[in-house]
Amino acid sequence: MIDETAAWTAFEVRDRRMDGRLIVAVTTTGIYCKPSCPARRPLRENVRFFADAAAARDAGFRACRRCTPDAVGRDAEAVARAVTLIEAADDGIALDALAARVGYAPHHFHRLFKRATGVTPAAYARALKARRAAGALSVEDSVTAAIYDAGYSAPSRFYDTAADRLGMTPSAWKRGGAGVTIRWTVAPTSLGPLLIAATDTGLCRVAFDEDRTGLAARFPQAEIVEGGAALTDLAARVVAEVESPGRHTDLPLDVQGTAFQEAVWQALRAIPKGETRSYAQIAVAAGAPGAVRAVGSACGANAVAVVIPCHRVTRSGGALGGYAYGPERKRALLVRETPSGRHLREGGDR
Repeated sequence: MIDETAAWTAFEVRDRRMDGRLIVAVTTTGIYCKPSCPARRPLRENVRFFADAAAARDAGFRACRRCTPDAVGRDAEAVARAVTLIEAADDGIALDALAARVGYAPHHFHRLFKRATGVTPAAYARALKARRAAGALSVEDSVTAAIYDAGYSAPSRFYDTAADRLGMTPSAWKRGGAGVTIRWTVAPTSLGPLLIAATDTGLCRVAFDEDRTGLAARFPQAEIVEGGAALTDLAARVVAEVESPGRHTDLPLDVQGTAFQEAVWQALRAIPKGETRSYAQIAVAAGAPGAVRAVGSACGANAVAVVIPCHRVTRSGGALGGYAYGPERKRALLVRETPSGRHLREGGDR
């Protein structure tokens, strides 16, 4: 099933990442295009969406000569094949070799792959290794064995490229955060008490109406210590984001999620102060236009309220949508960012 709201959003913004995943047909011209087609946009009521070019042709439409949508299928197949090759490789594949195996020139395929996935082939391979390492660290008895099982040629390569992404050492990851010190405080705000907790890397928990008990339940193996001077400045910057949003957009984080969750969180942090996005728009930005419900789940898994601004996501119809800390807080945060927040409608689950 095609999410037509997300599809229209992708078409409106000429999202190249949707090329090969979606076909847009215009009933008034009888032409079908790829989402990034540079042509002028028709009225919404004159647009139909198809999963592929064959379906559009079967419905009586012909290919656009300007954006040549039929060529996209070959590009999408090449990227999918490259992803399969990268995931099957025990070690990395050089760009020249990868491009040759899928039938493209290296420089062209580099751009094509990044356009389709949001990252370069090399970055995709590095992220894949990091995810494999995180998974292996949760089941292997030996940290070194987990690193090798993930495909690293030596432990030093893991520490150089992946350890920073985990936010703690591999041994600490393996033991559920054992050996990691988390400093915490509860700061008063105009929206209620706010728990602020951070490791040496960055914020790991920001939540309304929580205290040390909830923090310890999340990180049972960590050393939980009261904030002190080391947390004072960071906590003040977090509180400032509640009271006057947009002043501190570079707060350090130490949070982890699935690849999709992290893509959603990155998209949330990219929403400018004073603006909102629908769950469908965030799904498109995260590269998964059909995963609207999963976006809601990723927002619910956000461990750092306000800092990752999931309150800036509303339902497509204009309703507030869900929020872990209640609709009134969500409304208040939006009103502080823009007067138009006063006009948001109540109600609605994600």
